[in-house]
Amino acid sequence: MEAIFALVAAALLLQLVFIVWNTRYYRPLGDRGKRAFPAPGTAERKAEAEKDSLPNALHLSESRDFNRSNPENDIVLPSDISVLIPARNEERNLPRCLESLLAQRGRPREILVLDDRSDDDTADIARRFARLPDSRIRLLDGRELPEGWLGKSHACAQLAAEASGRWLLFLDADVALEPEALEAAAREASAQRSGLVSGFPRQETGTWMEKLVVPMMLFTILCHLPLRLVSRSRDPRFAAANGAFILIAADSYRRIGGHAAVRSSLLDDMELIRLAKRGGEPARLARIDALASSRMYRGAAEVWTGYRKNLFPGLGRSLPLLLAVSAAYAALYLLPAAGLLAGLAAWAASGQPPAWLPAAAAAWALGALVKLAVDVRGAVSAAYCLLLPASIALVLLIGADSARCHYRKRGYEWKGRRYA
Repeated sequence: MEAIFALVAAALLLQLVFIVWNTRYYRPLGDRGKRAFPAPGTAERKAEAEKDSLPNALHLSESRDFNRSNPENDIVLPSDISVLIPARNEERNLPRCLESLLAQRGRPREILVLDDRSDDDTADIARRFARLPDSRIRLLDGRELPEGWLGKSHACAQLAAEASGRWLLFLDADVALEPEALEAAAREASAQRSGLVSGFPRQETGTWMEKLVVPMMLFTILCHLPLRLVSRSRDPRFAAANGAFILIAADSYRRIGGHAAVRSSLLDDMELIRLAKRGGEPARLARIDALASSRMYRGAAEVWTGYRKNLFPGLGRSLPLLLAVSAAYAALYLLPAAGLLAGLAAWAASGQPPAWLPAAAAAWALGALVKLAVDVRGAVSAAYCLLLPASIALVLLIGADSARCHYRKRGYEWKGRRYA
């Protein structure tokens, strides 16, 4: 038993070293292009202001000519970015999202909100914001979902068809941006010139289930995916994206086929970045927790349902892979906690600590350090690293339920729609 815990501790130590190395490549959005973005008062800022003063019809026409005539290495300004928001039953989130966009220091070219056939006040909220002076917000009415399409991909495809910017920022309605976010996005676009950039917003959590499960998204990425290869390798296996925040060059979007190419995927964000990498487009996962925040789910039921629709499909619907991942997570994160509790109980009962207790305690502590190393990058309270076994147990249970829904042909339900 002591040897087993020692091996687990050694594996966790290696994982901790990997995370420390991996986070060197988890750099903030826009950090590569700070010198490329014009400072206030420069000629480029003046040109942006003049362009903003054009009548709307001329402005849009100029935008399309601008896309064709300018070389890819031109500086990208916030006014070259179209912000695209698919919204289905988002009355509780949309006001905060739009308020944050109106407070940006760098104003976007346009803010398009597509009401995806909501049955709440989503459309009315968007209309109220669109009436504000020079808000640049425009409401689109979503068309009926065609056969073979999933809802979000269809909404995003409609938004992209209406957009006029050189760069497209697909933003979920539950995301709020800090005032400097679009300037950082423009710097990133200037540095990267084409391709796709994504990131994980800072997760705001309320209930215990949210606090335990939602941060595990970033945990799995930083623990297992070499971020250096996300941006430097064309291999689509090294890919990570979050549909809540996807910045993509309009030309790159068209070259890879846009959302039409991922129309039936529950993981449209991951499929987009894989298509980009296969097509030779630059791709990057950037750190955006200081620039964007999101309350993705509210309550245990939403957390369970939201993760259930993604976990088994995210593993390619492979039962052997799910079992292998579950076994590895149980060995690394659940076994040390069980050993620590059993060892303490045995010590209390006999008055002598078992020989394997120090190794079990070391393995549990290393697991907590692994979680802490991730949580400090995601602005999660440090105390939750101590509850990693509970987080792992919940994720494994949701994964099992996700597989059960698949094999029972029940499909996955989200926002009133059922997906196979």
